[in-house]
Amino acid sequence: MTGLVTEDTLIRSASDVETFARRCFLGSPGDRVGIELEFLVFDRAAPARQVPAARIAGALPPLPGGSLVTFEPGGQLELSGPPGPLPSAIALLTADVNAVRRALRDAGLALGGVGLDPLRPARRQLRLPRYEVMARFLGTPYGPLMMCSTASVQVNLDLGDRPAVRWERAHLLGPVLVAAFANSPLSEGRPCGWMSGRQAVWERLDRTRTAAVPASADPAAAWTGYLLDARLMAVRESTGNGDGNGAEPYRPVLDGSTFRDRLAASERPPTLADLSYHATTLFPPVRPRGWLELRYLDAQHPASWPVCAAVTHALVTDDRAADAALAAAGPCAGMWSAAARHGLAEPRLRRAASACFRAALSALPRLGAAPALVCEVAAFADRHVTSGRSPAEDLLDLARGPGDRLPDWLAGEGRI
Repeated sequence: MTGLVTEDTLIRSASDVETFARRCFLGSPGDRVGIELEFLVFDRAAPARQVPAARIAGALPPLPGGSLVTFEPGGQLELSGPPGPLPSAIALLTADVNAVRRALRDAGLALGGVGLDPLRPARRQLRLPRYEVMARFLGTPYGPLMMCSTASVQVNLDLGDRPAVRWERAHLLGPVLVAAFANSPLSEGRPCGWMSGRQAVWERLDRTRTAAVPASADPAAAWTGYLLDARLMAVRESTGNGDGNGAEPYRPVLDGSTFRDRLAASERPPTLADLSYHATTLFPPVRPRGWLELRYLDAQHPASWPVCAAVTHALVTDDRAADAALAAAGPCAGMWSAAARHGLAEPRLRRAASACFRAALSALPRLGAAPALVCEVAAFADRHVTSGRSPAEDLLDLARGPGDRLPDWLAGEGRI
């Protein structure tokens, strides 16, 4: 096949999948960043109570920064800010987060800056076809937890003029950044045994779709193999737009077959729309989509997420910062599980994080970051990185301390 033309184009071979995969690495050569923030939302008067998504939606104000508002299956609020240079991307999304915080506060609600719901059991609110098949495929207990109880900071980065270089950086730095921003140690009011319980949930799902894409000198070839060898979650019962968000029916695939198996089957060949849908059901820590999605960061306090976005952007896009960071992070390559379990208490991750934050602090003025943001990054480093205390440690202190302080912490947006 010489090119993918329409959604009805048939995918007949692995080479057709490779054509699709390589297009995932064709994008802007710039340095823009796009930031997507997920927040659990709590009732300030009764933090253990589920908050209907309709109540949240009804309280939202017009957003001055132009962020897109969506909801995750459990009612988590997602704000997707307009992509742009780091200063404008953060400024626009900050304006929207501040507007949302004020409006929700007036409605008796609060944003929860944590990566895993620390208090409430998983309960799904949205019943779209995509979520129905996902829930059936993933199973319990970790499917509902991922869908309904997790929240993240997703940093989207331009591929730059050397996509393979940024792809490699995003992976090699991943464990260090997971540890530095680990912020989900509690579930149903108790320690879950992980600094990033959100990452632990992901690790317990189907690893053909949640493990990191294998390292390779040719990322597009590695992505091709990943697409082929990942299990099918669902197939479309009829033709349509393939985005999985409308009324189009999907049939769960529960026999363990992969996209490679479907290519070899005698039934009708899959189409480009089928392959595109399959790609949206894969959740590796870094995913290519014409840009890079860095999906491994826990949600942060509503006032602290700019630190997470700024550090990640600086270390992946700034060559001088990346060189210094990678020299320190090299010994931590592949330590995804250790980072999630121990956070910065793991000595190698702590040492690497210290070097990475120094590199980011040096780079941020070159990237146009405001002095106030640089100061916020420095303050985060002093509080968490230098001390070896991931943000999760603050939540653990609440759980281990006297009294039941967690509900008050949630009602007060992280303040008591």
